[in-house]
Amino acid sequence: MSDNAKTVIENGAGILGIEFGSTRIKSVLIDASHNILATGIYDWENSFKDGVWTYPMEQIISGLQGSYASLVSDVRTKYDTGITKLAAIGISGMMHGYLPFDKDGKQLADFRTWRNTMTAEAAAELSKALNFNIPQRWSISHLYQAILNGEKHVKDIAFLTTLAGYIHFRLTGEKNMGVGEASGMFPIDPETRTYDAKMVETFDSMIADKGFSWKILDILPEVLNAGDKAGSLTEEGAKLLDVSGTLQAGALFAPCEGDAGTGMCATDSVNPGTGNISAGTSVFSMIVLEKNLSKPHEEIDVVTTPDGLPVAMVHCNNCSSDINAWVKLFADFASVMGLDVNMGDIYTKLFTDAYKNGDKDCGGVLSINYFSGEPVTGLVNGRPMVVRTPDAAFSISNFMRSNIYSAFATLKYGNDILIREENVKTSRMMAQGGLFKTPLAAQQMLSDALDSPVTVMDTASEGGAWGMAVLAAYMLGKAEGESLGDYLHNKVFAGQGGTTLDPDPEGVKGFDRYMEGYRKALKAEKVVADE
Repeated sequence: MSDNAKTVIENGAGILGIEFGSTRIKSVLIDASHNILATGIYDWENSFKDGVWTYPMEQIISGLQGSYASLVSDVRTKYDTGITKLAAIGISGMMHGYLPFDKDGKQLADFRTWRNTMTAEAAAELSKALNFNIPQRWSISHLYQAILNGEKHVKDIAFLTTLAGYIHFRLTGEKNMGVGEASGMFPIDPETRTYDAKMVETFDSMIADKGFSWKILDILPEVLNAGDKAGSLTEEGAKLLDVSGTLQAGALFAPCEGDAGTGMCATDSVNPGTGNISAGTSVFSMIVLEKNLSKPHEEIDVVTTPDGLPVAMVHCNNCSSDINAWVKLFADFASVMGLDVNMGDIYTKLFTDAYKNGDKDCGGVLSINYFSGEPVTGLVNGRPMVVRTPDAAFSISNFMRSNIYSAFATLKYGNDILIREENVKTSRMMAQGGLFKTPLAAQQMLSDALDSPVTVMDTASEGGAWGMAVLAAYMLGKAEGESLGDYLHNKVFAGQGGTTLDPDPEGVKGFDRYMEGYRKALKAEKVVADE
């Protein structure tokens, strides 16, 4: 494919997706048939500054440029050519958070990411007033908490956006975003597929006595749907993205999206009755609803697909961070022992051993993986914790299995509500993320946790950046009236392979026993975390 790929790139027909994840900014270049031509990576980490999880603006921009430069380097290595023009671009990012700007484009407060849990008061008041679950990490929660706190910058806000929305604005000059990303800022009406008019009115009335010069719609981005054109790369945007000055302006932009939406696209899970799970620094499940939920649940968010269909989302702040910390400790141990081991091999061997040799209930070993607060279980702060009974079978197999179980325990906590109280059913659950790189291990444990078949597709490792590039390809190549679901199913995933694992009855029982202890241990977690 290399000669054809080189022609695609040199003709300016490449399609670029960039996703700002929690630990990695990934760029993916595809052709019109959705084949990956090249990739770029920039690693980064959030920082905890003055009690706020954040990324500095300088790092956001350098990360954008670094990821794109890495992509260009990959193109040069593979095809001995460069990128001068692109057909289309799409930007994705971790959803939610708080990025306010004044009328002159000045940033008014440090970026507050989804990971922050300091908006409990605002989220509770909004949820009650709107009769709709408003999670702490949503942009509107951060805004209202800033109002409740009397933060002086609020009166000067002219534009409130997310990380993806901000990068999209810098590259296009357009203040818009996809409906899926917008649904993590403010509730969406599934009929109009834009901000809910009644809730907008209610919110404006809640802040009417503050004397602000703006109303909420004045500062929120315009909402677009998948397939809409959301602007084009400006001269300034091209220079910002490509510091070498080689890239030309003019590429069309798809509406920017959140990592939840791109995860749905990357797993062909945008039609009613389908669901997907994305596991990384955080873990979340998305089930596209066939009917509205009967009532609000504080453990469940209602967001949308990139084309505006309602989705029940269980979002857990903590997933792989504690596993990564323990693997690093084992790598340090290997180094102390004079062993030269590969980090990837450590993950593979530990996961495989946990899968093959660990007890189904982890043998009395229990882990709580909370690096940060966890709203699903009502925890404001987090402290990673390992506990065991005196007679526990404390083996490396059970220890590692308990860490993997912990990564899915809070997700099960929320999904049990959907299944038992709302009778939500799915035709299939697709999974993606680094936890599933080791064949079978985490996939089987997740299937047992949810008591549901789980499929990992062959394309699962391509992730959200690829999903965002596919959304840009949909904007360019969809037929008249062709839905996003039909496009994905018929043109992107037709013939794609995958592995489906059914729940193991003994594994289901084991995970349920583990959860009994986990729920009890949360009481201790709360005491320790609140100290």
